[in-house]
Amino acid sequence: MAKKRKEFVHLVTEESFDNLLELRRGKSLKEELEMTIFRERQRVKNNPWKVDPDDDYSYWEGQNEKLVGVDALPEEEQEPRLKEILRDVVDRYSNEIAGHFNPSHYNVTRTLVTIGFGRLLNAARVKGPWSVFSNQLDLDDKIHVKGKLDELRKLAKIGTVVMVPTHYSNLDSVLIGWVIQHLGLPPFIYGAGLNLFNLKIFAYFMNSVGAYKVDRRKKNPLYLETLKSYSTIAIREGCHSLFFPGGTRSRSGKIEKSLKLGLLGTAIEAQRQVFQSEEEDQNKVFVVPVAINYHFVLEAPSLINDYLKRKGQQRYYEENDEFTTSYKISKFLLKFFTKGSDISVSIGDALDVLGNHVDAKGNSLDKQGEVIDIKDYFKSNGEVTENHQREQEYNRILGKKIVEEYHKHNRVFSSHLVAYVAFRMLGRIHKHLDLYGLLRLQDDDLVINYEVFKKQFVVILDELKKLNAQNEVGLADHLLGDIDGVITHGLKNLGMYHAVIPVVKNKKGNIKVQSMNLLYYYHNKLQGYDLEKFF
Repeated sequence: MAKKRKEFVHLVTEESFDNLLELRRGKSLKEELEMTIFRERQRVKNNPWKVDPDDDYSYWEGQNEKLVGVDALPEEEQEPRLKEILRDVVDRYSNEIAGHFNPSHYNVTRTLVTIGFGRLLNAARVKGPWSVFSNQLDLDDKIHVKGKLDELRKLAKIGTVVMVPTHYSNLDSVLIGWVIQHLGLPPFIYGAGLNLFNLKIFAYFMNSVGAYKVDRRKKNPLYLETLKSYSTIAIREGCHSLFFPGGTRSRSGKIEKSLKLGLLGTAIEAQRQVFQSEEEDQNKVFVVPVAINYHFVLEAPSLINDYLKRKGQQRYYEENDEFTTSYKISKFLLKFFTKGSDISVSIGDALDVLGNHVDAKGNSLDKQGEVIDIKDYFKSNGEVTENHQREQEYNRILGKKIVEEYHKHNRVFSSHLVAYVAFRMLGRIHKHLDLYGLLRLQDDDLVINYEVFKKQFVVILDELKKLNAQNEVGLADHLLGDIDGVITHGLKNLGMYHAVIPVVKNKKGNIKVQSMNLLYYYHNKLQGYDLEKFF
């Protein structure tokens, strides 16, 4: 992709163009173009971003003029002109989406990220004003990478890896980038939200590692098909790929359950296309779920407010410490690495595109652990064939399996457990209230006796330990210590940089909730494990 970017973009344009001519959805080509151009003109007028091309307005006005002029052409010239407009629009989309991967820039950025993170981390250990510039470079005690790491390295050498992490923060992309180089994996292409390129600190990093841009404002079929073709071709050609199947950051704080299956389906389509090729050495595609865990999420106040607003409820608190500038993000990173809080990145079990587990050699295994050939699942009458309905079902199965892996490899932190127990206890105390009633509780109703809280905390922790023994959830090492120490650790780390700390101990030593919205958000991390029955 780095050496032949023009050829790659051209290939994306041509395949997207051909696919769009076949997939009309009951609309004429002119109707599709009219809808697309109308939406784009509205976007340019009502929702422009700094990262948008300088000629955005003039381009779409020009395309509109071309489309209006089609009716004045002789009938036999109208269809060719419509195809010409279609190809031009798709080519623009292909170039907008495509990354600018540069091997030398990648290596420089990789080194700078490692050194920069390490230097900041050392300020927590080395006293004095020059601590940031000391030579100790080790992030392992800050960012915990767990899972079958050796297996992942082996699979990356024998096939194409598609990494699919959970998504909570704008920092996720930078974090996963660090993990990839930390594990010694080859470069991955990223599907990164275009909004990240509005921030200089992220734009440089993303451009250096070759992230391709996903503009979530564009919902028209022409753009979505081009994006889909880009991902499919990249995976088919052997580019390790990373995208967030949740589509966007989790607004509620819950582990994603309803995945956006569009980009995920490109892995299945790419695998089928590989099987259809006549090449002897056919790459296999491996899907690797990744569960990210933070004690706190930078954007939690605004995310949970957005979630509640979408649910049709009023916005309860206007608190918003969303990090929207490079300066604020840099300031946060300095705080984070000099004060301390853990991050966990759990690499899930590798899957094939049908959701079967694979071994270290890349063999697909059935439920009994027997080796199977998934190529057979793409065949009709003995030949590999394209079947959209069949592949949609495979996509649904794969999505369900990824969600299961997320829950299995989710690593519970003390902060999650403190939030979960506190919120559920208040729910039990105020049984007559629904969720929105709970979120409106006043100060006098937001105090929980510490000893009662501790007793319930132990009950839930014991249940989590049982689930952990059954490999149904992960537990952070700090959960295995003294109970009072674990609770204190959770209180210290829960939402530690928010304007309002969600939970504190009051002067009497009891649990005091200061933000029900944030408590609800962090509590949601433990939804899906059927722990509610213990309250």
